[in-house]
Amino acid sequence: MDILTALCSVPTAPFVEGRVVAFVEEFVRARKGLRLSRDDDGNLLIEARGTQRGAARWVFTAHMDHPGFVARAMTDDRTLAADFRGAVLASYVLGSKVRFFPDGAAEIRGTVTDVVAQAKGTPWAKSATIAVARPVPPNAPGMFDQGVGRVKGKRFYSRVCDDLAGAAAALAMIDELARKPAPSPVAVLLTRVEEAGFIGAIAAVLKPRLLTKDDRIVAIETSAEQPYAPQGKGAIIRIGDRTSVFNSSLSYFMTQQAEALKKRDAAFAYQRALMPGGTCEATVYDVWGYHAGSICVALGNYHNMDRAKEAIGPEYIDLADWANMVKLFLRVARQGHAYEPGHVELRKRLEKRFKASARLLAPPKGRGGAGGQAGS
Repeated sequence: MDILTALCSVPTAPFVEGRVVAFVEEFVRARKGLRLSRDDDGNLLIEARGTQRGAARWVFTAHMDHPGFVARAMTDDRTLAADFRGAVLASYVLGSKVRFFPDGAAEIRGTVTDVVAQAKGTPWAKSATIAVARPVPPNAPGMFDQGVGRVKGKRFYSRVCDDLAGAAAALAMIDELARKPAPSPVAVLLTRVEEAGFIGAIAAVLKPRLLTKDDRIVAIETSAEQPYAPQGKGAIIRIGDRTSVFNSSLSYFMTQQAEALKKRDAAFAYQRALMPGGTCEATVYDVWGYHAGSICVALGNYHNMDRAKEAIGPEYIDLADWANMVKLFLRVARQGHAYEPGHVELRKRLEKRFKASARLLAPPKGRGGAGGQAGS
């Protein structure tokens, strides 16, 4: 829980994820048994060794950005022109309170006074004019001023859960694996610029310095809550998103692990659903031929949009859902060496069922007797 609170209090926005990178670097330095790598585009890979030689690696991946502002230039002493990156309705952005985070300087508050949409007929914010208390340097990230990570009752609230809460769950998992390794090697891939078109994930597959084609990839998200997959009902094995359906064999394996965990842990709960609230990075990995599935938790106020109030609000998740997601990550990681692609286990079960009933498949006799015609 400390990792969740700390990471979801770190400022971030697409293309300016430097504060999150610094957090991860310090996290790895503090733990023996972890190795940090990066590619030329700024994606990070944290690796924990496995104990079984030759076992395929499992890669749990989350993104480091969140929809937000990037300072462009001051037009006068108290007026900032900023780009907005990510899918948030322009009507919600207008009038919202924001906060900028210059490197090595105090935070700067502001209020959005004007918004430009991405293009005629589209509702998403593209840029904004912001009244600020003092000048903001170029490229400083800005976020909706909805507070740092905190717990209220059974929920966790922050200006950002998507996807730093997912990244925090992956860090909580690999923190445990650093102390007690799994048979398979396990890694956490943290990508950049998901909210502006999966740019980091695309870079990772086009220039695969950090990934191999043998990796089993689990994309992590906090996904917009759906009526059939509500908060409080457990972590969600996400079988697909708005754009694609993920690897069936991998999804089945994760479901089997969730069922086994449920039998051992009365507090564990999970769901299985297609979550169409958006497209996630599992689609990118699937399109490029990687073996990819997804696990998520249901997110309230997706992209800070409080639909009931038609205004900006804090994102929130259910604490038990998040804890169950970490449990499921650990179960999958520790049992990953047993996974066989291609539905091997399910095929065996179906063949066994067939053999038990095959003798009953003798063709039925026709009702017309000798020479009669059978069929319908």
